[in-house]
Amino acid sequence: MSGDRRPAGALEAEVLAVLAAAGQPLTPGQVQQRLAGRPEPDLAYSTVVTILSRLHVKGLAVRQRSGRAFAYAPVDEASFAASQMSQALDAGPGHDAVLARFASGLSSRDARLLRDLLGEDAGAPGGAGPPGGAGPPGGQS
Repeated sequence: MSGDRRPAGALEAEVLAVLAAAGQPLTPGQVQQRLAGRPEPDLAYSTVVTILSRLHVKGLAVRQRSGRAFAYAPVDEASFAASQMSQALDAGPGHDAVLARFASGLSSRDARLLRDLLGEDAGAPGGAGPPGGAGPPGGQS
């Protein structure tokens, strides 16, 4: 019945909530176990794997090998926003023009913060990058 369908994204939101509450990476089996206490019917293992894989592709979760499976953790909001900004910049018709337009729209506070973050390497090719290196936390893919 169509009235029994979950709203779009509801399962993803539930899985993200489980990952966030765990405070450590979880395998699909661990996520499945933690979701088992819900009033809704239990999810099949393959459904949990699909949801976690989609979250990873969307940049909402990072994963690392854990035996034969992956263990997943949520991406923090700042990392997700930075990833979205990078993707938008790379998708633009003119990388330099898009970056220049973005920088010209920054408030003086944000421009100062960006200069501070880039530090003395701002003039070096490629810039200094974000503190702690680029990419998702822990270098996970």
